[in-house]
Order: sequence, then structure tokens, then C-alpha cells
Amino acid sequence: MRDDWNARARTDAGYFVAFGRRDSDDAQFYATATEVLNRLQSELSRIPLAERGDWRALEIGCGPGRLMRPMSRHFTEIHGVDVSDEMITLAKEKLSDVANAHVHVSDGSSLAMFPADSFEFVYSYAVFQHIPAREVVFSYLREIQRVMNTGGMAVLHFNGLINRLAPIDTWDGVRISSADVLEFAGANDFQVLSLEGAGTQYMWTTWRKRAPGWIPTPSENTVRIRRITNANSSEPVAPCRGRFASISIWVENLPAEVGLHHLQVKIGTSLGTVCYIGPPDRAGLQQINVMLPVLEETGLLPVEVLWLDRPIAPATTLRVIPPGPSVPRVRQITDGINMIAENRIETRYVKIIVEEITNPGEVDAFIDQTPLIALESFCIDPRPQRFELNFRLPDEIAPGARKLTLKIGRRKMPPLAVEVAG
Repeated sequence: MRDDWNARARTDAGYFVAFGRRDSDDAQFYATATEVLNRLQSELSRIPLAERGDWRALEIGCGPGRLMRPMSRHFTEIHGVDVSDEMITLAKEKLSDVANAHVHVSDGSSLAMFPADSFEFVYSYAVFQHIPAREVVFSYLREIQRVMNTGGMAVLHFNGLINRLAPIDTWDGVRISSADVLEFAGANDFQVLSLEGAGTQYMWTTWRKRAPGWIPTPSENTVRIRRITNANSSEPVAPCRGRFASISIWVENLPAEVGLHHLQVKIGTSLGTVCYIGPPDRAGLQQINVMLPVLEETGLLPVEVLWLDRPIAPATTLRVIPPGPSVPRVRQITDGINMIAENRIETRYVKIIVEEITNPGEVDAFIDQTPLIALESFCIDPRPQRFELNFRLPDEIAPGARKLTLKIGRRKMPPLAVEVAG
């Protein structure tokens, strides 16, 4: 891992860390972190400022410090580790003006340079997905448990895709399932507050470390459901299957010990998948997001919230309706390598994200009337049936303004404007 990532750091550190653009400048490089930072800061907000004190943070796989720089303002100290000494050299240069930021070369599987109970916040993004051995990933997770203070939080990203196109190496590493995450967390005194993106390349989980042997006890029936809405809108309705088959339950008096291991939501006679428990809002309400199972029933169905199989709130109802028809759509067109170049093809490779299709093998792509060369496709999110399709432009397609058209079986999508760079 060290040799490979040192070579990548020497070649183009910004590209291999952010996978955004070749030879990006600092502004372009840091701009690629916006979405990740929003997630980390949102999860950090679970802890009120008044309760943080002299908080210390750790980033696993810090690279040249893309996330550490903006995250440093939240902590008294922030530390980063990376297996690549070349990346750490770059990080020291880029963070030289950030007095509370410290970076370290790791041995690639442990956090041995830190004593136990060193940190209140640990995070990692796009790192475990590049590790080629499960035992190394889980060694890091055990080390996270060791170096965190009780009550501290970890926000971690994994590649949860179940399909594999390439052999395991230091770029396309191991996949970790949602079941793996829950099993490890449950066995190591972590309260799981969220597990989103299961089955996708962007599976995120948030944990809070509890005391050893922590076993929560079901609460008295004091929880109240105040409202139920669709998780994608404010409408009090959900389809029985499909991309919008998820709900948000807004409750009050939810015990602080509740985690995904203990909470169940029953819709009719079926159990949904609880994927998120939010912090209390200003009114004291907490949001519980639930992905619905495929339901055969529609109409008004009872909804129950249970903790360890015991109801903890009076039941209410949800209006369940039949799903709408699938509508194939193009979500994004980017260059296949410089992925921040939307609708502009700079390297003659093109990446297209489409959803609500069932068979990517039926998709053909054309620029003007010329068919593109199909390379690979795979599912990146099973719930809306979202696929990544990769193509190469044939030599005869000249630079300039062009029209890209997709055909899905017999269905022809409206043409979309793209630019082929010279």
C-alpha cells in the first residue's frame, strides 16, 4: 500500500485523493471536499458546542490534508495519519499554517502512535475502499475503538457495493457490507446512529462509543410519534415500493441510548430498515428514517416503533399508495477521468449516471449519430436502480458542441448538449 500510494502521490496526489480532475490547482482540489465536509459537520452537530470542550479529532487516511484544513476549526487538536510518507510530506506543506493540525505516517493497519482514549471525533472517507485486505480494515476499526474516548463519535465511509468488476488491489479494495458494519459495532460497544447508502459505493455510518459491556434497557412507553412524512418530501404518504419508499418518523422523548441495533419500525406486518436517528431539533423532536420493505398492502397501515421488540410509542398510521411508473432519467454526464467537468468531455472518456433502468446492457450511447464504445457499467444504488455507465469516444468524433443521446432498448431519450474538448 505504501509503495502504490507513494507512486500516486508523486504522479498526481490531488487526482488520486479526490478523483476529480487531473493536475488540479488548490482551489479545484479543495472544492471537491464540499459534500464530504457537509456530512461530517452535520454529524458533528449532534454534540452541542457547549459540550465539546477541548475536543481532539483524528482523520484516518488524511492524504495531503484536503479535509483536515477545514475540519481543524472545530477542534483544539486535529491529527491525520496516512500510510504514504509522500502524502504526509505534502500534508505538512499544505497545513504548515494550521497550528493545531498534526500529521503522521502510519504502519498501514494500526494507530499505534496514539494512546487509548485520545480522541473525541474520528472520521475517514474514501480510505477503507482502497485497502486490499479485510483484516486490515477491521484492525483499523478495533484501533478506532481503542483510541476513542467513551461518548466520542466516529463517522466512517465504506464501499458497500456487492458487485465487483476488478480484482482486489490497493485501488479497488475490499467491500464491507452493512451486516459487517452492524456486527462489528454491536460487538464493540458502539451505538450506531446512522447507516446510510447500504449496497452502494458511498455507505456511511455514524457511531458513538459507549462504556464496556453497555447493554441498553427498553424504556417506558413515553415516546410520542408527532408526525410521519415521506423521507423525500413533507407529504404524509409513501409508495409501497420504489425509490420513494422511505419515511421519516418525528418523535419526542426518544431515549439517548437508542441505536440501530435496538430500534425497529413495523409497517403493517412487515419490518422496515431503520437507517438514521437524528439529533433533537429545537423543538425536541428527533427524526428516524426508515426504508420501507416491499409492501403488498396499500391504504392506511399501522406504524409501530419498537425497542428490542417492545413497543415504545403508541401506534399511528401511514398512508401507503401504489408506486408511480419507472421513468428512466440521466442524472449526470461527466468526463470519465476529470469528473468535475460536467457535460464536457476532455479525455475522450465519458461517464453517465442513469437511474430507474433495470438492465444497463440495453443502454446504447451516441454522440450525434455515432455510437460510443461501451466499457463497463455497474449498479451504484439499488433503491432507484442507479447505474454508472462508462464509454469511450471513437476517433471520428471531432471536438465541438455535440448532442449525446441514449437508447434504452427501444426507448430513445431526449438529446443532451455536451462539449467535446479539442
